[in-house]
Amino acid sequence: MNAPAPTGLLAELTHRCPLACPYCSNPLDLIAAARELDTESWARVFREAADLGVLQTHLSGGEPASRRDLEALVASARDAGLYTNLITSGIGLTRDRLARLRNAGLDHVQLSLQDVDAASSDTIGGYAGFQRKRDVAAWTVELGLAFTLNAPLHRANVHNAARFIELALELGAGRIEIAHVQYYGWALANRAALMPTREQLDATVDVVADARTRLAGQLVIDFVLPDYYADAPKPCMGGWGREVIVVTPDGRAMPCHAAANIPSLTFENVRDASLARIWNDSAAFNAYRGTAWMKEPCRGCPQAEIDWGGCRCQALALAGDPAAADPACSLSSAHGRMGELALAEATTAPPPYRYRRFEK
Repeated sequence: MNAPAPTGLLAELTHRCPLACPYCSNPLDLIAAARELDTESWARVFREAADLGVLQTHLSGGEPASRRDLEALVASARDAGLYTNLITSGIGLTRDRLARLRNAGLDHVQLSLQDVDAASSDTIGGYAGFQRKRDVAAWTVELGLAFTLNAPLHRANVHNAARFIELALELGAGRIEIAHVQYYGWALANRAALMPTREQLDATVDVVADARTRLAGQLVIDFVLPDYYADAPKPCMGGWGREVIVVTPDGRAMPCHAAANIPSLTFENVRDASLARIWNDSAAFNAYRGTAWMKEPCRGCPQAEIDWGGCRCQALALAGDPAAADPACSLSSAHGRMGELALAEATTAPPPYRYRRFEK
């Protein structure tokens, strides 16, 4: 298949992280530090990504600052000609280290915040890091780096959507991503504790609409809705194998960060094959690329080349078939089940969090 050129690389440098967020999208089986790609392997991946057409890399984890070679990784990504975005909890960063990262070529910091006050934020993250996050935000602005605040919304903090926006302004962010949790990995294991009600969701829609009008030209607001309350799927990662390559800490290349949940697929490793060969020729990347794989009601749908079938992992989880219609679509036979799950879990007492804990 003639694959489109990718534009983004999500480089999952490590699964190590001091936080234990129950909504983490990482898989339940975390990759040990001993299995992580080394510095030179990542440098080769960055070069190969740039040769493929990738324009930017998102350095993610876990917590990427857990890598002692992060400065070298940023420098190698910059040397490859990539725009570099650090997706971080802030823990593990100091002002000096952030300055070194800027000098190595870092362009952008995307800082996650679990809530707008220390008590709730630290409870959700399972770590007392709220003040460090505020410090990192201040250093980021002081050092002249582009700054996005990431606000993952769920039942425990959804009522604070407006306060997240005001805090983004206070901290000097140019952009905020208000993203309702999507239920993969640890978030799926904690779905009953995280699911907001429809009324809570609708309130955030109103908050964002008002803020976008009021703050136009001052703050960019990205908004991600939860699939469980949708009537139409969104193009997951821009479409399977269309825009983004994910490389896991141990080197597996995938079309999305949750794709390893599909047991029928085998994902090749950058240790064994070039990124170009994997992107263009691997069975896993071609499995749901384009529209030929689609079944009814997706086949022939006028939205097929807009949403590209939606999420394959969600189809597997709720419909039992990764080639089925995304249950977020109102035409899916599993759509009603998705709504029933959301209603049942959002209106019952939340169970305790199952925290994400990394073990060496």
